[in-house]
Amino acid sequence: MAYVIGPPCTDVKDRSCVAECPVDCIYEGRRALYIHPDECVDCGACEPVCPVDAIYYADDLPAEWGAGHADSNAVFFAALGTPGGAGAVGPQDHDSPLVAAAPQGVRAV
Repeated sequence: MAYVIGPPCTDVKDRSCVAECPVDCIYEGRRALYIHPDECVDCGACEPVCPVDAIYYADDLPAEWGAGHADSNAVFFAALGTPGGAGAVGPQDHDSPLVAAAPQGVRAV
């Protein structure tokens, strides 16, 4: 299990977490940021710097977000695979279906 970025990040993408991540496992989509579940080392450095309280350990996701957010983060990487760091690939021109379907200005819940 890894950390997950949830709905409060949708359409915000503050990137404070990206600067703190020691393994470069936080990738940028069109509307949200995503933590690669295989590259994350569970250090937790990203969690306290998130200004919108969007980052949680997968087992501790708020119930009101529903069970789909851990899967949503993993689905984002289906086509991308495991590139070994966000810096190597840069921002992506897609989001997970859950985030992509959220109305603009409304968090994906």
